[in-house]
Amino acid sequence: MNEAKVESRVRTAELPMLRAYRLWFEHTRKREGCKGVPKAQEGCESGRELWGAYRLARVGGTS
Repeated sequence: MNEAKVESRVRTAELPMLRAYRLWFEHTRKREGCKGVPKAQEGCESGRELWGAYRLARVGGTS
């Protein structure tokens, strides 16, 4: 099995909570309005929405 198929299967098996956190984390590393803020609530609107989706996924809600 080549690396692309392994990567693909790993992504499909990713838990919703971990996916939501990864999306938020990647956003905060790239977005100037979110980079370096001490709390997620102090970031840009998109960052706050991603953090809200993570919190919902963490408690078992739908995102």
